[in-house]
Amino acid sequence: MNSTTELAQRLVSADPGGWTTDGLRTMAATLGWTWTGGAAGPVLGTGLPTGDARLTPVGPYEERYTGGEEYVGLVVPLGQPEPGDTAQAAAFAAVREELTAALGKAPIMGSHGEMGPFHAGGPSWGNPFLRWRGERNTLELRAGRIGPELVLQPTGPAENWFWRQGIGEEHSISGYFGTRRDPANAGLGFPGGWSARSWETVTSSLAYFLGPLPAEAAALGIRIGMPLYGRTDDDAPLLFDLACGERLSIACFAPDDADPAALGWGTVADHPATAQQWDDDDPVWRVDAGGPGEPKGRALAETLVATAKAVGVREPADLIVGGEGTYVGDYHVTYYGLGLPTG
Repeated sequence: MNSTTELAQRLVSADPGGWTTDGLRTMAATLGWTWTGGAAGPVLGTGLPTGDARLTPVGPYEERYTGGEEYVGLVVPLGQPEPGDTAQAAAFAAVREELTAALGKAPIMGSHGEMGPFHAGGPSWGNPFLRWRGERNTLELRAGRIGPELVLQPTGPAENWFWRQGIGEEHSISGYFGTRRDPANAGLGFPGGWSARSWETVTSSLAYFLGPLPAEAAALGIRIGMPLYGRTDDDAPLLFDLACGERLSIACFAPDDADPAALGWGTVADHPATAQQWDDDDPVWRVDAGGPGEPKGRALAETLVATAKAVGVREPADLIVGGEGTYVGDYHVTYYGLGLPTG
């Protein structure tokens, strides 16, 4: 049996004993791991070539989301790929394929965006995750700073933290969150979102979303198709079409009286790779943003916002994510980090 598969199955079956020190010491001994105290929390010697595991202790901030737990996560590194977005995404994808074969398709998937659980940061290439949810404990495949990680966590505190970020303030939740129709998701709560109040906010949220999107799509094994509609007066025609699999391509459907070329859009002659996504001349205006590590998120976001404003979209609430874009395979996805309405 492959070590990653075996590790995941042992973690799913493990009993953290209420996530107390005594309970986790017992679990570590059952797994054949050693326990060493450390300034940043206990370190568990796994004997695995990928390295030791670490526990995330409950501090003053985490305490508000817990119910007696002393720890909110057990993190096990799964390797250190070569640096670079493509290598990191490929390493994550390899583990995803292996765990899916062993555990079944993850009930939950998405990206933590700029803000991971309990406000932990993520790697610069993207912050994707897959989650096998359990009633008491949840196993997550997460993008770590040096490579993919398996994270066993108590279900209650992790979901309580996420739910309580839905306070409506700009950027209160980042990333995107997708769920399947799976019995494991029974009783799952969803936080409220937030609304962008300025075009600068839209620019920053789009920049972070678009920059790592091809790497995250490759890591998660998904393809995202997202129409964006622009409301002007009483109508809201299709304005942009985002398509992301191995590469990110964006099409523009600006009205005839606009000047997309002056706003940074090209044709298929300028972006031949987009011919794989759309016909040669329909849509006329498009951009090929590239594959993992290649999109210039801020520049793309500025182009989208400038175009929306140029065609008469007056405010962020009038830039609308098409409801069809919330279906990614058999996942229903909420794009929390964009701060845009869905319709």
